[in-house]
Amino acid sequence: MLVECHREIDGRKATGVDKVTKEEYGRNLETNISRLLEQMKWNTYKPQPVLRKYIPKPGTEKKRPLGIPGYEDKLVQMPIAKILNAIWEEEFLDCSYGFRPNHNCHDALKALSSTIEKQSINYIVDADIRGFFDHVDHEWMIRFLAHRIADPNMLRLITRFLKAGVMEGGIIYDTPEGTPQGGIISPKLANIYLHYVLDLWFEKVVKKQSRGAAYLIRYADDFICCFQYEDDAKKYYQRLIERLRKFNLEIATEKTRLIAFGRKASNISGKRKPATFDFLGFTHYCGKSPKYGTFVVMRKTSKKKYKTSLLKCKEWVRNNRHTQINELIKRLRQKLIGYYHYYGVTGNYLMLERFRHQVYKIIFKWLNRRSQRKSFNWSEFWTFQKRYPLPIPKIHVHFYGQCQAI
Repeated sequence: MLVECHREIDGRKATGVDKVTKEEYGRNLETNISRLLEQMKWNTYKPQPVLRKYIPKPGTEKKRPLGIPGYEDKLVQMPIAKILNAIWEEEFLDCSYGFRPNHNCHDALKALSSTIEKQSINYIVDADIRGFFDHVDHEWMIRFLAHRIADPNMLRLITRFLKAGVMEGGIIYDTPEGTPQGGIISPKLANIYLHYVLDLWFEKVVKKQSRGAAYLIRYADDFICCFQYEDDAKKYYQRLIERLRKFNLEIATEKTRLIAFGRKASNISGKRKPATFDFLGFTHYCGKSPKYGTFVVMRKTSKKKYKTSLLKCKEWVRNNRHTQINELIKRLRQKLIGYYHYYGVTGNYLMLERFRHQVYKIIFKWLNRRSQRKSFNWSEFWTFQKRYPLPIPKIHVHFYGQCQAI
C-alpha cells in the first residue's frame, strides 16, 4: 500500500519541513519503506510538524493558511485516507457531496436546484462556519472515529497527526485544535466531523421536528438548508448556533442569512426581485424557464469569484508577458477551458462570454507593456485575436432534463 501511494503522490507539490521531494525519497524507496513500516508496526512513528504557508486571497489583503506535511507524512496519510473513505463512504448521507468519490460540486448544485424547484421550498438558511478547519475539536474527532474504528493503533496514529503541530518562521507551535488545510487526510476528517455534527443531526432531529419540508445540501463545510415554513427555518437557525457551539464551532453571523427563496418568494417578501444567495462560486436567483415560463433556479458566477478569477488571470499574464506568444496563448487557453468546465453551467453563458472579453482586454494591456513601445493598437489587436483566438465559451453542465428529485 505504501509503495502504491508513493506512485500516486504528485511530485510537483511543495515540500514540507523535511524538504524531501518524491524523486529523492524514491531513490532508496525499498529501504525507506521498510524503515517506515517498521516504525509504524512498533508505534514509534511520529509525524513531523506541518509547514505553514500563507497564500494570498485575490481581491483582499487576507491570506489563507495552508499546512504542508513532510513527504513521509504524506505517504502515511494517503493509505489512512483510503481506509477512512472505504469505511465511511457507506455511512455518509446523500446530502453530503464534498471529497467523496463520484460526488462533485456540480452534483451538489444540481441537487440544490432540484430540491428548490420540485419540493415546497420557500425559505433558505445560508449559513457559514467561521474558520471550520482551524477549530475542529480533537477529542470529539477521535470519539467520532471510534464509532467505526476499534483499532487503537489507527486512532493513535490519527491523533498524532492532529497533534503534530505547525512550523512557521522556524518556530514550532502546538495544535490543540483544528486540522490543517493541505493535509491529505484533512478533507476526510472534516467530512466525518460534519457527518456527525450536522448531517445526522439534521436528518434525525431537525427534519422530524419540522412542520414542513426540510432539506440540507452540504459540500465540505459549505451548506445550504431549505425549508417550507419560516418558523421551521428560524428555529433551525437558533438551534444551529447551539449545536455548533457544543462541538467547538461557531457561526459567522455576518455571512449567515435567512431569506425567502422559491416559487412564492416574491409574494412572501413583497419584492419583485427576491433575495439571492451564493453557493459554491455561483449566485443563485429566482427565474423563469424561457421555454415553459415556469419557476426555475437560475445561477451565474458570483461577483466575488468573477473578480478573483480576473485578478488571478491579470497577475498570471503580467508575470508571463515576456513568454513567447504561442506558448502564452496556449497556456491561457488551457486555463480558460478549465474555467469553462467549472462555470459553464446552464444559464451562465453570458458571464463566460464577459469573462473571455475581459481576458482579451488584459492581454491587450500587458502585451503592450512588454517594452516602452506599444506592440499594437486596437485595430492591430483585432488581427491578433483572429490569429490567436481564445476558446469560445461552452456550457458543459446541463441542469434540466438530467436532475433527479431528492
